Amino acid sequence: MEKYLYIALFAPLVGSMFAALFGARPKTVIAGLVPSTLLLISLIASSVLLVHIIGGGEVIHVEMMTWMATGDLYIPFGFVVDQISVTMMMVVTIVSTVVHFYAIGYMDHDKGFNRFFAWLSAFVFSMLILVMSDNYAGLFIGWEGVGLCSWGLIGFWYHKESATWAANEAFIMNRIADLGMLIGIFLIYWNTGTLQYEEAFAAMPGLDNATLTWMGIFLFIGAMGKSAQFPLHTWLADAMEGPTPVSALIHAATMVTAGVYLVIRSNELYSLIPNVGLFIASLGAFVAIFAASMALVNRDIKRVIAYSTLSQLGYMFAAAGLGAYWVALFHLMAHAFFKALLFLGAGNVMHAMDSELDPFKMGGLGKVMKASMIMMTLASIALAGLFPLAGFFSKDVILEAAFAEHHFIIYTVLLLTAGLTAFYSFRIIALIFHGEERYKLFGFHPHEAYKFMLVAMSPLLILAIIAGSFRTTFFSVVEEILSATEYHIHSHVTYWVMTIGTQLFVILAIAYAYKKYMSRDIKVPDGTSKMENSFKYKLLINQYYIPYFYEEYLVKSYRELSTVLWKQVDMKIVDASVDGIAGIIYGTGEKTRNMQSGNLSTMLKWMVAGTVAMLSLAVVFGLAVRYSDEIKTILSGLGV
Repeated sequence: MEKYLYIALFAPLVGSMFAALFGARPKTVIAGLVPSTLLLISLIASSVLLVHIIGGGEVIHVEMMTWMATGDLYIPFGFVVDQISVTMMMVVTIVSTVVHFYAIGYMDHDKGFNRFFAWLSAFVFSMLILVMSDNYAGLFIGWEGVGLCSWGLIGFWYHKESATWAANEAFIMNRIADLGMLIGIFLIYWNTGTLQYEEAFAAMPGLDNATLTWMGIFLFIGAMGKSAQFPLHTWLADAMEGPTPVSALIHAATMVTAGVYLVIRSNELYSLIPNVGLFIASLGAFVAIFAASMALVNRDIKRVIAYSTLSQLGYMFAAAGLGAYWVALFHLMAHAFFKALLFLGAGNVMHAMDSELDPFKMGGLGKVMKASMIMMTLASIALAGLFPLAGFFSKDVILEAAFAEHHFIIYTVLLLTAGLTAFYSFRIIALIFHGEERYKLFGFHPHEAYKFMLVAMSPLLILAIIAGSFRTTFFSVVEEILSATEYHIHSHVTYWVMTIGTQLFVILAIAYAYKKYMSRDIKVPDGTSKMENSFKYKLLINQYYIPYFYEEYLVKSYRELSTVLWKQVDMKIVDASVDGIAGIIYGTGEKTRNMQSGNLSTMLKWMVAGTVAMLSLAVVFGLAVRYSDEIKTILSGLGV
């Protein structure tokens, strides 16, 4: 089985290096086909490993080589395939394979076609290192790798100022959080003497609660950055500046779930500090409804889906914080499929509408884009959590866990979020595919995506429909490594009332969205309507003015402080000191250069002067040594 591990891990790296060979050349189809095929091979190898684990096979643990060995510090390049990592491997390889083949069509006319696939496959390789590593140091290498690759992919269209700004924002925001994660890793090594998962977790029960709490807090700060949790959330929506396949891969299924994976992987630590877990769950519930509220009014279809991702990440953290780690992992898996499908469907709409993103300028696209409409509608049903699609089975268990653990406030918040999710999801569907054909007023001529792009999306569609049926099998597999708690409401009557009530609530939200946005008199908002000038609308459309606050009171203050330090400290003190020293040395050289004039008479004079000076110094030094005791007596008498 070890060879399949290496195939799954390194196939994307080979694909990235191959595409990079064509990086500076005009579009070469093979630069997309080869990495995509290698991703398919990685998926097959991951599937073999999954079958091995499901079949009761032993956990695969390999140590490829030693990375660091100094004193008591020993860090290998080690990888593990267990129930957690193999689940993440399948999510990453399935979604990335679909995205790679889809991107061959999506990026067909882009000048950076070859460069795109080099970055994309490098990202997948980094993500696999992250989830397959058997220690925190290896995880951090992959963690930083996906950060670097996401910077390159978000800012892929670097000629656009908005794209480079968004890439830098994502990179810097994550570096802030990663400092916290590094401190957490240092605390783990300082107190356990190792960064290997098994050894570190085995030592943690013997540590005091305060130390464990700080470990959990600092690790979670890293997770907050990567998974865009409040207040480090603003980069996620702005990251939609990248190509849509990037959004589907990075911001729906892989990179943004790395924070959730970190908490799940560290479940043995967080199980020892339930208070930190409750904070994580509470923050997750807040982020769920916070992000969903912003999606209600946004007029950018990719941003709406991005806010939806942020909201669903809140669900995952809520489950993980409550100790329902297997539930969080299951929702992570199910969500990856239907959310990636939504993003790719949005990509089809963008292509059809010449990169237009405002759904109010669309309408009636279902007549010319039936396949995309069906796919996005089914993905939205899964996202809303309607039976029998995948979202119902994963989201329903999170609500059960919150209710069964008597966290009724968290349960209520997540239930309300479910209604908001249904509303904003079908608001977009209604505005894009139904109602009056408003796109004709703007001169658009939409068309369906290439057939092979639709075929590439079909595995995600199938999984969005059937993934929920894997819940029992999934539970039986992961219970060997994660908490095996099954969450059931004690009263069957209460359970069915809750389940049916939730379904009716979601259906009513969908019906209201269709009623409100399928009307034929829908007009493109122009800033003059009563709704657009209301306080609530402005609050939501401006993201609660949090980006404004960051810009006005943090970024500008930091910029002004930096300007002062640059002009007053760097220029007038640091640079002036360095330039002054250089000036003195240069001036001294200018004045003494006549020593090397080549005139024998002048040079002899300098030699005599130098000899006299050296002899004088020797005499002074000798006298000081000879009469040192007398000198000390004199100085002491003077009080020196």
